[in-house]
Amino acid sequence: MAVESSQISADVIEVSEFPDIAQKYRVLGVPKTVLNEKTFLEGALPEEQLLSKVLEAAKPGIRA
Repeated sequence: MAVESSQISADVIEVSEFPDIAQKYRVLGVPKTVLNEKTFLEGALPEEQLLSKVLEAAKPGIRA
């Protein structure tokens, strides 16, 4: 999504190299997706489900 839209940014972190970040976000499995510091997704999701979560996280005041 970040490749297609300038309104979305993405970072990939190797948690074994940054254990402090892994601890901060309580990474128990990969991939772990953090959306706007308020929505946390563990594991791979089907594209439709991921898109739904991204749209939900983009709404103001939503915390999932």
